Amino acid sequence: MVLDVRRNQLTGYIYDSFSVKCSLQTLNLNGNLLGGVVPKSLGDCKYLEVLDLGNNKIKDAFPCNLRKISSLHVLILRSNKFYGSIDCGGPNDTWPMLQIIDLASNNFTGWLPRKSLYAWKAMMDAGQSQFEYLQFRILHFSEIDYQDVITVTGKGLNMELVKILTLFTSIDLSCNNLDGPIPEELGALKSLLFLNLSHNALTGHIPPILGNLTQLESLDLSSNKLTGDIPMQFADSLTFLAVLNLSFNQLVGPIPFFKQFATFSEASYEGNEGLCGNPLSKNCALVPKSPPPTFQETHSNSGEIHLNFISVELGFIFGFGIVIGPLMFWKRWSTWYFKHVDDILIRIFPQLNLGIKYRRRRASINQGWRH
Repeated sequence: MVLDVRRNQLTGYIYDSFSVKCSLQTLNLNGNLLGGVVPKSLGDCKYLEVLDLGNNKIKDAFPCNLRKISSLHVLILRSNKFYGSIDCGGPNDTWPMLQIIDLASNNFTGWLPRKSLYAWKAMMDAGQSQFEYLQFRILHFSEIDYQDVITVTGKGLNMELVKILTLFTSIDLSCNNLDGPIPEELGALKSLLFLNLSHNALTGHIPPILGNLTQLESLDLSSNKLTGDIPMQFADSLTFLAVLNLSFNQLVGPIPFFKQFATFSEASYEGNEGLCGNPLSKNCALVPKSPPPTFQETHSNSGEIHLNFISVELGFIFGFGIVIGPLMFWKRWSTWYFKHVDDILIRIFPQLNLGIKYRRRRASINQGWRH
Protein backbone atom coordinates (compact mmCIF):
# COMPACT_ATOMS: atom_id res chain seq x y z
CA MET A 1 0.00 0.00 0.00
CA VAL A 2 2.99 2.31 0.52
CA LEU A 3 6.20 2.75 -1.44
CA ASP A 4 8.24 5.56 0.09
CA VAL A 5 11.86 5.80 -1.07
CA ARG A 6 12.29 9.58 -1.11
CA ARG A 7 15.67 11.31 -0.76
CA ASN A 8 17.94 8.59 -2.03
CA GLN A 9 20.21 8.27 -5.08
CA LEU A 10 17.99 6.02 -7.14
CA THR A 11 18.64 6.17 -10.88
CA GLY A 12 17.12 4.61 -13.99
CA TYR A 13 13.43 4.57 -14.89
CA ILE A 14 10.09 3.87 -13.27
CA TYR A 15 9.12 0.62 -14.97
CA ASP A 16 5.75 0.30 -16.62
CA SER A 17 4.79 -2.79 -14.62
CA PHE A 18 2.09 -1.73 -12.16
CA SER A 19 -0.52 -4.41 -11.73
CA VAL A 20 -4.13 -4.06 -12.78
CA LYS A 21 -4.92 -4.93 -9.16
CA CYS A 22 -2.54 -2.23 -7.87
CA SER A 23 -3.49 -1.24 -4.31
CA LEU A 24 -0.88 1.47 -3.76
CA GLN A 25 -2.13 4.35 -1.69
CA THR A 26 1.15 6.27 -1.46
CA LEU A 27 3.98 6.45 -4.00
CA ASN A 28 6.74 8.82 -2.95
CA LEU A 29 9.87 8.94 -5.14
CA ASN A 30 10.81 12.56 -4.41
CA GLY A 31 14.45 13.64 -4.41
CA ASN A 32 16.06 10.91 -6.51
CA LEU A 33 17.68 10.80 -9.97
CA LEU A 34 14.95 8.98 -11.84
CA GLY A 35 14.44 9.72 -15.53
CA GLY A 36 12.20 8.47 -18.31
CA VAL A 37 8.44 9.00 -18.34
CA VAL A 38 5.49 8.43 -16.04
CA PRO A 39 4.39 4.80 -16.61
CA LYS A 40 1.00 4.36 -18.24
CA SER A 41 0.17 1.45 -15.96
CA LEU A 42 0.31 3.77 -12.95
CA GLY A 43 -3.21 4.74 -13.97
CA ASP A 44 -4.31 1.29 -12.74
CA CYS A 45 -3.60 2.31 -9.15
CA LYS A 46 -7.20 3.35 -8.47
CA TYR A 47 -6.66 3.86 -4.72
CA LEU A 48 -3.70 6.19 -5.02
CA GLU A 49 -3.98 9.21 -2.72
CA VAL A 50 -0.43 10.62 -2.69
CA LEU A 51 1.80 10.72 -5.77
CA ASP A 52 5.10 12.56 -5.29
CA LEU A 53 7.54 12.42 -8.20
CA GLY A 54 9.15 15.78 -7.47
CA ASN A 55 12.84 16.63 -7.82
CA ASN A 56 13.83 13.98 -10.34
CA LYS A 57 14.75 14.03 -14.04
CA ILE A 58 11.51 12.78 -15.55
CA LYS A 59 10.89 14.12 -19.06
CA ASP A 60 7.31 13.64 -20.16
CA ALA A 61 4.05 15.38 -21.02
CA PHE A 62 1.48 16.03 -18.31
CA PRO A 63 0.24 12.59 -17.10
CA CYS A 64 -3.37 12.84 -18.24
CA ASN A 65 -3.72 9.07 -17.96
CA LEU A 66 -3.90 9.52 -14.17
CA ARG A 67 -6.99 11.72 -14.21
CA LYS A 68 -9.36 8.82 -13.59
CA ILE A 69 -7.82 8.20 -10.16
CA SER A 70 -10.65 9.84 -8.24
CA SER A 71 -9.01 9.23 -4.85
CA LEU A 72 -5.93 11.38 -5.58
CA HIS A 73 -5.34 14.05 -2.91
CA VAL A 74 -1.72 15.06 -3.60
CA LEU A 75 0.05 15.43 -6.96
CA ILE A 76 3.63 16.68 -6.91
CA LEU A 77 5.66 16.84 -10.14
CA ARG A 78 7.91 19.70 -9.07
CA SER A 79 11.40 20.26 -10.53
CA ASN A 80 11.44 17.79 -13.39
CA LYS A 81 11.40 18.23 -17.16
CA PHE A 82 7.69 18.00 -17.84
CA TYR A 83 6.47 19.95 -20.86
CA GLY A 84 3.37 20.86 -22.87
CA SER A 85 -0.13 21.77 -21.73
CA ILE A 86 -1.62 20.82 -18.37
CA ASP A 87 -5.11 20.82 -19.88
CA CYS A 88 -6.20 17.26 -20.58
CA GLY A 89 -9.48 18.34 -22.18
CA GLY A 90 -12.53 16.12 -22.18
CA PRO A 91 -15.03 15.92 -19.30
CA ASN A 92 -14.23 17.96 -16.22
CA ASP A 93 -14.25 15.09 -13.72
CA THR A 94 -10.53 15.17 -12.95
CA TRP A 95 -9.44 14.61 -9.31
CA PRO A 96 -12.42 15.74 -7.23
CA MET A 97 -10.44 15.02 -4.03
CA LEU A 98 -7.33 16.93 -5.08
CA GLN A 99 -6.11 19.31 -2.37
CA ILE A 100 -2.41 19.82 -3.19
CA ILE A 101 -1.00 20.21 -6.70
CA ASP A 102 2.62 21.27 -7.26
CA LEU A 103 3.82 21.51 -10.87
CA ALA A 104 6.47 24.19 -10.28
CA SER A 105 9.81 24.44 -12.07
CA ASN A 106 9.01 22.53 -15.23
CA ASN A 107 8.38 23.62 -18.81
CA PHE A 108 4.59 23.53 -18.96
CA THR A 109 3.02 25.86 -21.54
CA GLY A 110 -0.42 27.07 -22.61
CA TRP A 111 -3.40 28.34 -20.65
CA LEU A 112 -4.55 27.20 -17.23
CA PRO A 113 -7.24 24.48 -17.45
CA ARG A 114 -10.58 26.15 -16.71
CA LYS A 115 -12.71 23.00 -16.72
CA SER A 116 -10.35 21.10 -14.42
CA LEU A 117 -10.54 23.85 -11.80
CA TYR A 118 -14.28 23.28 -11.48
CA ALA A 119 -13.62 19.59 -10.82
CA TRP A 120 -11.40 20.16 -7.77
CA LYS A 121 -14.29 19.97 -5.34
CA ALA A 122 -12.09 19.50 -2.27
CA MET A 123 -10.77 23.06 -2.72
CA MET A 124 -14.23 24.61 -2.91
CA ASP A 125 -15.74 23.85 0.49
CA ALA A 126 -14.62 26.76 2.65
CA GLY A 127 -16.86 25.56 5.48
CA GLN A 128 -15.29 22.11 5.74
CA SER A 129 -15.11 21.30 9.45
CA GLN A 130 -13.66 17.79 9.58
CA PHE A 131 -10.20 17.90 11.12
CA GLU A 132 -8.49 14.81 9.64
CA TYR A 133 -5.15 13.64 8.31
CA LEU A 134 -4.33 11.49 5.33
CA GLN A 135 -3.48 8.15 6.88
CA PHE A 136 -4.44 4.53 6.86
CA ARG A 137 -4.27 1.71 9.33
CA ILE A 138 -2.46 -1.48 8.46
CA LEU A 139 -4.85 -4.39 8.45
CA HIS A 140 -4.78 -6.60 11.54
CA PHE A 141 -2.47 -4.09 13.26
CA SER A 142 -4.85 -1.40 14.46
CA GLU A 143 -2.16 0.19 16.62
CA ILE A 144 0.08 0.94 13.58
CA ASP A 145 -0.78 4.05 11.55
CA TYR A 146 1.17 5.30 8.57
CA GLN A 147 1.06 9.06 7.87
CA ASP A 148 2.38 10.59 4.67
CA VAL A 149 5.20 13.13 4.64
CA ILE A 150 5.61 15.64 1.79
CA THR A 151 7.38 18.94 1.22
CA VAL A 152 5.43 21.93 -0.05
CA THR A 153 6.44 25.50 -0.80
CA GLY A 154 4.36 28.29 0.65
CA LYS A 155 4.83 31.75 2.14
CA GLY A 156 8.28 31.77 0.56
CA LEU A 157 9.41 28.76 2.58
CA ASN A 158 9.83 25.03 2.05
CA MET A 159 7.62 23.29 4.59
CA GLU A 160 7.66 19.61 5.40
CA LEU A 161 4.20 18.35 6.22
CA VAL A 162 4.73 15.46 8.59
CA LYS A 163 0.97 15.03 8.65
CA ILE A 164 -1.15 16.05 5.67
CA LEU A 165 -4.25 17.73 7.01
CA THR A 166 -7.23 17.28 4.72
CA LEU A 167 -7.99 21.00 5.22
CA PHE A 168 -4.63 22.02 3.76
CA THR A 169 -5.00 23.17 0.12
CA SER A 170 -2.33 24.53 -2.20
CA ILE A 171 -1.73 25.26 -5.89
CA ASP A 172 1.82 25.92 -7.08
CA LEU A 173 2.32 26.36 -10.84
CA SER A 174 5.27 28.73 -10.59
CA CYS A 175 8.38 28.82 -12.79
CA ASN A 176 6.86 27.48 -15.99
CA ASN A 177 5.91 29.08 -19.33
CA LEU A 178 2.17 29.30 -18.81
CA ASP A 179 0.43 32.18 -20.59
CA GLY A 180 -3.02 33.63 -21.15
CA PRO A 181 -5.27 35.20 -18.50
CA ILE A 182 -5.76 34.08 -14.93
CA PRO A 183 -9.03 32.10 -15.13
CA GLU A 184 -11.92 33.42 -13.09
CA GLU A 185 -12.76 29.82 -12.18
CA LEU A 186 -10.01 30.05 -9.54
CA GLY A 187 -12.42 32.19 -7.55
CA ALA A 188 -14.53 29.10 -6.88
CA LEU A 189 -11.74 27.40 -4.85
CA LYS A 190 -12.83 29.08 -1.64
CA SER A 191 -10.85 26.85 0.73
CA LEU A 192 -7.52 27.52 -1.03
CA LEU A 193 -4.71 28.52 1.36
CA PHE A 194 -1.69 28.93 -0.95
CA LEU A 195 -1.72 30.14 -4.58
CA ASN A 196 1.52 30.60 -6.50
CA LEU A 197 1.43 31.48 -10.22
CA SER A 198 4.68 33.44 -10.27
CA HIS A 199 7.39 33.41 -12.95
CA ASN A 200 5.19 32.62 -15.91
CA ALA A 201 3.91 34.73 -18.83
CA LEU A 202 0.35 35.33 -17.65
CA THR A 203 -1.43 38.35 -19.14
CA GLY A 204 -4.56 40.42 -18.59
CA HIS A 205 -6.02 41.84 -15.39
CA ILE A 206 -6.07 40.28 -11.94
CA PRO A 207 -9.64 38.91 -11.67
CA PRO A 208 -11.51 40.66 -8.84
CA ILE A 209 -13.28 37.34 -8.19
CA LEU A 210 -10.09 36.11 -6.51
CA GLY A 211 -11.36 38.15 -3.59
CA ASN A 212 -13.65 35.17 -2.94
CA LEU A 213 -10.62 33.21 -1.71
CA THR A 214 -11.23 34.39 1.83
CA GLN A 215 -9.07 31.64 3.38
CA LEU A 216 -6.01 32.56 1.33
CA GLU A 217 -2.81 33.00 3.35
CA SER A 218 -0.25 33.33 0.55
CA LEU A 219 -0.69 34.87 -2.93
CA ASP A 220 2.22 35.12 -5.37
CA LEU A 221 1.58 36.49 -8.88
CA SER A 222 5.02 38.04 -9.35
CA SER A 223 7.10 38.08 -12.55
CA ASN A 224 4.29 37.84 -15.07
CA LYS A 225 2.82 40.30 -17.59
CA LEU A 226 -0.29 41.27 -15.66
CA THR A 227 -1.87 44.67 -16.37
CA GLY A 228 -4.56 46.88 -14.87
CA ASP A 229 -5.02 47.77 -11.23
CA ILE A 230 -5.08 45.83 -7.96
CA PRO A 231 -8.75 45.06 -7.15
CA MET A 232 -9.74 47.17 -4.13
CA GLN A 233 -11.98 44.40 -2.77
CA PHE A 234 -8.85 42.31 -2.04
CA ALA A 235 -8.11 44.45 1.01
CA ASP A 236 -11.64 43.91 2.34
CA SER A 237 -11.92 40.16 1.77
CA LEU A 238 -8.39 38.67 1.96
CA THR A 239 -8.07 39.23 5.68
CA PHE A 240 -5.94 36.10 6.35
CA LEU A 241 -3.32 37.02 3.76
CA ALA A 242 0.15 36.87 5.35
CA VAL A 243 2.30 36.88 2.18
CA LEU A 244 1.62 38.93 -0.96
CA ASN A 245 3.89 39.29 -3.99
CA LEU A 246 2.72 41.22 -7.06
CA SER A 247 6.16 42.47 -8.06
CA PHE A 248 7.50 42.77 -11.61
CA ASN A 249 4.31 43.03 -13.57
CA GLN A 250 2.73 45.97 -15.43
CA LEU A 251 0.17 46.98 -12.81
CA VAL A 252 -1.08 50.57 -12.51
CA GLY A 253 -3.14 52.71 -10.17
CA PRO A 254 -3.37 53.14 -6.40
CA ILE A 255 -2.48 50.38 -3.95
CA PRO A 256 -5.37 49.43 -1.59
CA PHE A 257 -3.37 50.26 1.53
CA PHE A 258 -5.82 49.41 4.31
CA LYS A 259 -6.68 46.47 6.57
CA GLN A 260 -4.42 43.48 5.81
CA PHE A 261 -2.82 45.22 2.83
CA ALA A 262 -1.36 47.85 5.17
CA THR A 263 1.04 45.19 6.49
CA PHE A 264 2.85 44.53 3.20
CA SER A 265 6.15 46.17 2.34
CA GLU A 266 7.35 47.92 -0.80
CA ALA A 267 8.91 44.65 -2.00
CA SER A 268 5.42 43.26 -2.66
CA TYR A 269 4.90 45.84 -5.43
CA GLU A 270 8.33 46.65 -6.87
CA GLY A 271 8.83 46.51 -10.60
CA ASN A 272 5.39 48.03 -11.36
CA GLU A 273 6.12 51.56 -12.56
CA GLY A 274 2.43 52.46 -12.79
CA LEU A 275 1.58 51.74 -9.14
CA CYS A 276 1.38 54.56 -6.59
CA GLY A 277 0.47 55.17 -2.97
CA ASN A 278 1.66 53.57 0.26
CA PRO A 279 3.98 51.79 0.84
CA LEU A 280 5.60 53.20 -2.33
CA SER A 281 7.10 56.68 -2.32
CA LYS A 282 5.11 57.72 -5.43
CA ASN A 283 2.11 59.87 -4.50
CA CYS A 284 -1.02 59.09 -6.55
CA ALA A 285 -2.10 62.76 -6.44
CA LEU A 286 1.09 63.74 -8.24
CA VAL A 287 0.77 61.15 -10.99
CA PRO A 288 -0.57 62.82 -14.17
CA LYS A 289 -3.13 60.94 -16.23
CA SER A 290 -1.12 61.70 -19.35
CA PRO A 291 2.43 63.04 -19.47
CA PRO A 292 2.61 66.80 -20.24
CA PRO A 293 4.62 67.91 -23.28
CA THR A 294 8.22 68.83 -22.68
CA PHE A 295 9.53 72.41 -22.93
CA GLN A 296 11.15 71.70 -26.27
CA GLU A 297 7.99 70.09 -27.65
CA THR A 298 5.85 73.05 -26.52
CA HIS A 299 8.10 75.68 -28.09
CA SER A 300 8.60 73.57 -31.18
CA ASN A 301 4.81 73.31 -31.67
CA SER A 302 4.26 77.05 -31.06
CA GLY A 303 6.98 77.84 -33.58
CA GLU A 304 5.21 75.70 -36.16
CA ILE A 305 1.92 77.58 -35.51
CA HIS A 306 3.56 81.00 -35.93
CA LEU A 307 5.23 79.91 -39.14
CA ASN A 308 1.89 78.68 -40.50
CA PHE A 309 0.25 82.04 -39.83
CA ILE A 310 3.15 83.92 -41.43
CA SER A 311 3.07 81.72 -44.53
CA VAL A 312 -0.68 82.34 -44.97
CA GLU A 313 -0.22 86.10 -44.62
CA LEU A 314 2.65 86.19 -47.10
CA GLY A 315 0.64 84.17 -49.61
CA PHE A 316 -2.33 86.52 -49.35
CA ILE A 317 -0.19 89.64 -49.80
CA PHE A 318 1.71 88.15 -52.72
CA GLY A 319 -1.48 87.09 -54.55
CA PHE A 320 -3.16 90.44 -53.87
CA GLY A 321 -0.17 92.29 -55.28
CA ILE A 322 -0.09 90.22 -58.46
CA VAL A 323 -3.78 90.94 -59.27
CA ILE A 324 -4.27 94.53 -57.99
CA GLY A 325 -0.85 95.98 -58.86
CA PRO A 326 -1.22 95.84 -62.65
CA LEU A 327 -4.78 97.22 -62.44
CA MET A 328 -3.54 100.29 -60.64
CA PHE A 329 -0.34 101.01 -62.58
CA TRP A 330 -0.71 99.40 -66.04
CA LYS A 331 -3.46 101.05 -68.22
CA ARG A 332 -3.54 98.45 -71.01
CA TRP A 333 -3.90 95.65 -68.47
CA SER A 334 -6.73 97.46 -66.62
CA THR A 335 -8.64 98.16 -69.88
CA TRP A 336 -8.33 94.53 -71.00
CA TYR A 337 -9.31 93.28 -67.52
CA PHE A 338 -12.48 95.42 -67.16
CA LYS A 339 -13.61 94.61 -70.73
CA HIS A 340 -13.47 90.87 -70.02
CA VAL A 341 -15.20 91.31 -66.67
CA ASP A 342 -18.03 93.21 -68.42
CA ASP A 343 -18.41 90.46 -71.00
CA ILE A 344 -18.69 87.82 -68.29
CA LEU A 345 -21.29 89.85 -66.39
CA ILE A 346 -23.38 90.35 -69.58
CA ARG A 347 -23.47 86.58 -70.15
CA ILE A 348 -24.60 86.00 -66.60
CA PHE A 349 -26.96 89.02 -66.36
CA PRO A 350 -28.17 90.08 -69.87
CA GLN A 351 -30.11 93.03 -68.40
CA LEU A 352 -26.81 94.74 -67.65
CA ASN A 353 -26.00 94.97 -71.36
CA LEU A 354 -27.57 98.50 -71.91
CA GLY A 355 -25.89 100.02 -68.91
CA ILE A 356 -22.51 98.71 -69.90
CA LYS A 357 -22.90 99.98 -73.51
CA TYR A 358 -23.91 103.43 -72.20
CA ARG A 359 -20.90 103.52 -69.90
CA ARG A 360 -18.54 102.58 -72.75
CA ARG A 361 -20.08 105.31 -75.00
CA ARG A 362 -19.55 107.97 -72.36
CA ALA A 363 -15.99 106.77 -71.88
CA SER A 364 -15.25 107.11 -75.61
CA ILE A 365 -16.79 110.64 -75.75
CA ASN A 366 -14.70 111.75 -72.78
CA GLN A 367 -11.63 110.33 -74.41
CA GLY A 368 -12.40 112.35 -77.61
CA TRP A 369 -12.73 115.59 -75.63
CA ARG A 370 -9.33 115.05 -74.10
CA HIS A 371 -7.78 114.77 -77.53
